[in-house]
Amino acid sequence: MTYVVTKPCIGTKDRSCVEVCPVDCFYDIKKKKYNSSYGLETEEEDGADAVGLLVIHPDECINCGACETECPVEAIYEDSAVPSDMEEFVKINEDETVSLGDEQLDELRCTAK
Repeated sequence: MTYVVTKPCIGTKDRSCVEVCPVDCFYDIKKKKYNSSYGLETEEEDGADAVGLLVIHPDECINCGACETECPVEAIYEDSAVPSDMEEFVKINEDETVSLGDEQLDELRCTAK
C-alpha cells in the first residue's frame, strides 16, 4: 500500500505534506497538462511552480499516513481508498515517478525546508 496525491493538489501544492514526510517521497511535477485536463487552466507553462501537482513515489512511500492528515485540501488518500472519480491518480503518481532515473528524481524531489 502507498499514499496517492489527487486532483485537489493541482495548482495548490501547499507542501504541508512534504514537511511531515519522513522519507522525502514527494515529487513536484510541473506539467500544465494536468491543469488543462482537470479544468484548472492557467497562463503558466510547463516548469512553472503554479502548474501540475505533487506526487508520491509508490516505491518510496512507507505508508505512515502522516501526509494525509496534513493536507489542507484533502488531496491525499491511501491507494485503496482513492475516490472512484479520482482513481486515475494512482496511475499518475506511479507513471510520473517509477520510470525516472536517480538524477531526474533528485531534480524533482520535494524535501522539508
